[in-house]
Amino acid sequence: MTWTINQLERNTFDGLVTTIHWTASAVDGDYSASINNTQQLERGDSFVDYASLTKETVLGWLWTKVDKEVVEPALAAQVDAKKNPVKASGLPW
Repeated sequence: MTWTINQLERNTFDGLVTTIHWTASAVDGDYSASINNTQQLERGDSFVDYASLTKETVLGWLWTKVDKEVVEPALAAQVDAKKNPVKASGLPW
């Protein structure tokens, strides 16, 4: 499972990050599934200077809002459904 921070939106006057644009993706061989979304943030008790932010810090913030224990199994299930389809379409000729 790969979590990617695609973009951050912030206030220019104080550097407060207000929005995280993110992607979570799962890959198994030729099969993949992903979700792209945004998460709004509120002013919290702790503040990290924008220039000092790390991916790990932002992911920590994200995972307090987005339940990775729900997202990751859902993506794995999508990959599994693509690998083992229960329906097909087409013509026999």
